[in-house]
Amino acid sequence: MTSTIEPEVGKARTRKEDARLITGRTRWTDNITLPGMLHVAILRSPFAHARIRSIDTAAARDMPGVVAVYTARDLDPDNAIGMPCAWPITPDMKQPRRPVLAADQVNFAGEGVAVVVARSKAEAADALEAIDVDYEELPVVLGLENAIADDAPLVHDELGTNKQATWVFDSAEAGTGGNVEEALAGGEVVLKRRFRQQRLVPAFMEPRSVVVDPTGTQITMWSATQVPHILKTMTALTLGIPEHKLRVIAPDVGGGFGGKIAVLPEETMAVLIAQKLGKPVKWTETRSECMQTAHHGRDQIQDISISANRDGTITGLKVELLADMGAYNGLVGPGVPILGAFMFNAIYKIPAYHFACTNVFTNTTLTDAYRGAGRPEATFAIERMMDELAAELGMDPLELREKNWIKHEEFPFTTVCGLTYDSGNYEAATERAKELFDYEGLRREQQERRERKDPVQLGIGISTFTEMCGLAPSRVLGSLDYGAGGWEHAAIRVLPTGKVEVVTGASAHGQGHETAWSQIVADRLGVAFEDIEVIHGDTQSSHKGMDTYGSRSLAVGGIAVVKAAEKVVDKARTIAAHLLECSPDDLEFEGGKFTVRGTDTSTTIQDVAFATFAAHNLPEGMEPTLDSEAVFDPENFSFPHGTHLCAAEVDTETGRVRLRSYVCVDDVGKVVNPLIVEGQVHGGLAQGIAQALYEEAVFDESGTLTTGTFADYLLPSAADLPSFVTDRTETAATSNPLGVKGVGEAGTIASTPAVVNAVVDAVRHFGVNDIEMPCSPMRVWSAIHRGRTDAGGVGAEAGGGLGSIDASGGAQ
Repeated sequence: MTSTIEPEVGKARTRKEDARLITGRTRWTDNITLPGMLHVAILRSPFAHARIRSIDTAAARDMPGVVAVYTARDLDPDNAIGMPCAWPITPDMKQPRRPVLAADQVNFAGEGVAVVVARSKAEAADALEAIDVDYEELPVVLGLENAIADDAPLVHDELGTNKQATWVFDSAEAGTGGNVEEALAGGEVVLKRRFRQQRLVPAFMEPRSVVVDPTGTQITMWSATQVPHILKTMTALTLGIPEHKLRVIAPDVGGGFGGKIAVLPEETMAVLIAQKLGKPVKWTETRSECMQTAHHGRDQIQDISISANRDGTITGLKVELLADMGAYNGLVGPGVPILGAFMFNAIYKIPAYHFACTNVFTNTTLTDAYRGAGRPEATFAIERMMDELAAELGMDPLELREKNWIKHEEFPFTTVCGLTYDSGNYEAATERAKELFDYEGLRREQQERRERKDPVQLGIGISTFTEMCGLAPSRVLGSLDYGAGGWEHAAIRVLPTGKVEVVTGASAHGQGHETAWSQIVADRLGVAFEDIEVIHGDTQSSHKGMDTYGSRSLAVGGIAVVKAAEKVVDKARTIAAHLLECSPDDLEFEGGKFTVRGTDTSTTIQDVAFATFAAHNLPEGMEPTLDSEAVFDPENFSFPHGTHLCAAEVDTETGRVRLRSYVCVDDVGKVVNPLIVEGQVHGGLAQGIAQALYEEAVFDESGTLTTGTFADYLLPSAADLPSFVTDRTETAATSNPLGVKGVGEAGTIASTPAVVNAVVDAVRHFGVNDIEMPCSPMRVWSAIHRGRTDAGGVGAEAGGGLGSIDASGGAQ
């Protein structure tokens, strides 16, 4: 048996998972079929707000193939079951009960009111049409400012308000900075802007699905979830099931982006129905159900005030948010804006800061974590404000950023929010990005286009960002009243033949854990990459874990793997020393081989594994196993950063935006697998650019989602995106032994402001200082027209080519 010589960490390995995922040689939840399995379909309210006068299910019960029809009173006769919320951000936060099925009142369009169980999926869906529900429509509450108006109808009468909670951070009160009101009052330049974070749909590839088997001594649930361990605990608590009698399995999961972090009624409902009938049941949502009822993301109004001296030095930042929770609290939804609270200051040395967020209920689908969860919203606001401030001061926007950012020699740096950034080099990342982008050359071209009044104008967008990821430490989460810890668990099992099984609590849904974890363990134990199997996603085989979200898999879960591997080596060292008749202190371990220092006497870890299995000659009192486990709870977040530069061409006659080039240089610390990092960055860029230019969930005045299919909800294809130019700088994290920082959300966080800044930059000379996302052709064209009108025609002379405009706003 030979050991691995060439280091695996840093190698661009193709992913182990892809062979089965790409060829379909795997099982998604909807592929699972059990003997005697029944199918569930849910009748959903067409109204956003209504009382339920009556539900007549008699006709549906007589439909072919129907086994049972249930309403709320059948599944929860005592009205005792409510979906969990794990993040009560204030002691007085309003917490309306979200039922498994609505009993008396529906609060958003798509809320379930009845469920059919049938022998086939088609029969269950057909029977829904035979259920007769008598609704009494109620006034609909839509729009954040409408919802908090004094005369607004209430989403939940029993709460007496649509305000869920208000959370405040003030640097003066916290002792981390100065008084922001004094900074704003004394600022030589003060800017105020309002930005809108539109509502988004996570739009994962695989719809949600759940199968529950109640037979045997345990209830087994398969679910397309990001969080099997959390789902198990929350289901046990919600339904009073002994936790050891519940097993949750997340098989291969086709994407999540935060959209599968929730614990929603469908899984709870499936357990209740399976228990009632004593048979396996399956529910798989349609794409329309997914768009309408799986949680949404973002949806904020951001009022931002910034003060600075005339030389560009920032003196204060004030952030006031309204955040739409939808009709109910999600699992972590109330805390999503709070994660952003610590990132509005971004990479900048801001001496005074105030943040206040009011969460609001409306008659819409609930919102919860979506890729980046609070940090994209914060990064967008501060990066847009930096461009606005640069324009006000007549400075180059990169020069303004550099004047205010933390210099590389100032790390570790404690921010105005009290977070300690451990490492970074914003100068190096920016210099490399400028070089790849040809920043100076594009600025010259931009000026030339303006001078010749080209109808297609060029804009340059900038985003210099950082984020807090590796969601932990547990004590920090506890200080924010988060309902769980941030640690992660791993175990390593060394088999008699020297092969290795790695058990991880970080449940993958497309991130490449099986490959990256194998690379880490190959280097740590000196075994071949191919000789390592990674086990995850099953609470019976991986019994401890906090799962995957918040770019925490590698920075927390991967370090737990490292810690477990260190324990394996320590155990093996003791046994190897016994076999070689030397002191453990005299052994060197490298490349999977223990060697007596100063000699050529050695043994491999595989030989030690077999000797441990045989147990013929072990040290006194030594158990015959190398198996080890570890839990890692980091002392700090990790802080990846980067510089993203975007060149956008804007046709002033049509409003069409074309991304000409996009360069990003990210610093994610030590890279385990460059291919995986590239994939994560590319996917993140696509989602961030999509928010800037394409995606928006829209409700009509009655609360009906009008973008409930992919025909109406615009997702970009590869043809809509440029070829990205990506590169990396590397400053190792000091918060973990691998020096890794996290990459899963970086592209999404950074790209949205880079693109919008580019679009605004292209048309700023028309008097435009903002365009609401998504920057559709109509919105861009209308902004140019408004800017020209407000400027008395000056902008049109500078840019040319708008055509005449009639009173209705249509181009002639």
